[in-house]
Amino acid sequence: MIIGVPKEIKINEDRVAITPAGVQAFIGAGHKVLIEEKAGLGSGITDEMYISSGAEMVATPREVYKQADMILKVKEPLTCEFRLLRKGQILFTYLHLAREPELTAALLRGKVTAIAYETIQLDNGVLPLLTPMSEIAGKMAVQVGAHFLEKPSGGKGILLGGVPGVAAADVVIIGAGSVGASAAKVATGMGAQVTIIDQNAERLRYLDDLYGGRITTLVSNQYNIRQSVRYADLLIGAVLVVGAKAPKLVSEEMVKEMKPGSVIVDVSIDQGGSIETIDRVTTHDDPVYVKHNVIHYAVANMPGAVARTSTFALTNAHLPYALELANNGFSEAVRNNSALMRGVNTYKGHLTCQAVGESLNINFHKLTDLLE
Repeated sequence: MIIGVPKEIKINEDRVAITPAGVQAFIGAGHKVLIEEKAGLGSGITDEMYISSGAEMVATPREVYKQADMILKVKEPLTCEFRLLRKGQILFTYLHLAREPELTAALLRGKVTAIAYETIQLDNGVLPLLTPMSEIAGKMAVQVGAHFLEKPSGGKGILLGGVPGVAAADVVIIGAGSVGASAAKVATGMGAQVTIIDQNAERLRYLDDLYGGRITTLVSNQYNIRQSVRYADLLIGAVLVVGAKAPKLVSEEMVKEMKPGSVIVDVSIDQGGSIETIDRVTTHDDPVYVKHNVIHYAVANMPGAVARTSTFALTNAHLPYALELANNGFSEAVRNNSALMRGVNTYKGHLTCQAVGESLNINFHKLTDLLE
């Protein structure tokens, strides 16, 4: 199989979909890897590093898409890339189609086999390709929140961990999955007062045991969310519904009750956002806006700011699945791997992810029926 890796063109996106070690793995299995020139520079990977691992460099994205049987990317294709995709081509990347009706339509129209990293799911519910980026985003959420709480950045001028005799900041995290747990780890390590809210009581019990009572855990309901948001210095949205839009759990009225200079970081923005006042996507160049005297951070590709770490973590996660697709072909690979089958969002012009269909009001088809 010919594997193609184009350069990412989304603003401030310096990740790349493969490392030299990943290239070697494909070459060793008898496949060919095409990489667009300079695709890895943002992650500290030169063309020479790729070439020494066996990759072939090409000058334009058009050449990558024209020749490749499978496209490996980091972020979803942008409008200018839609026309480069080919019928029957495998696209393996983060898609987040629940908030991307135009991309979804393009994939269906082009009969592209689109596999989303974020919907590959093990039988126990773990999302192996989303987890590493969620861990990075969760840790970054606390870092950027601490930064914007500083007075020169527009915040109220408090130190996240406080000092002896002065109270630490109150950090409220809504969602106790990979993002929330990673955020709690960093915030607790910095000395903040941490509250984490989730609807899964068993997950809360686990985190309470893990931290020995050093964090506050609350079951998710409107009352607990409102009371917690009211006193939060830093509010982190970490809600995930696999494949679907994030529910709006924090209303505008709740945000109005927050103290001036408080900070909101909504990691759920790539799924539409879980906070009502997060009404736009921001970028690393211009990451925040102020609404109701509260600083809002809504960057959808947070891990792109630590591109090298993210690139290596992503390749570690996706490589076994990408190799399975290359070695066995699409049909056999998904039949033999239920997690990979759950990752398929479009196939032969049909939507195959129920959560996306419900979010966009599009009929979906079971992939097993289409394969038969």
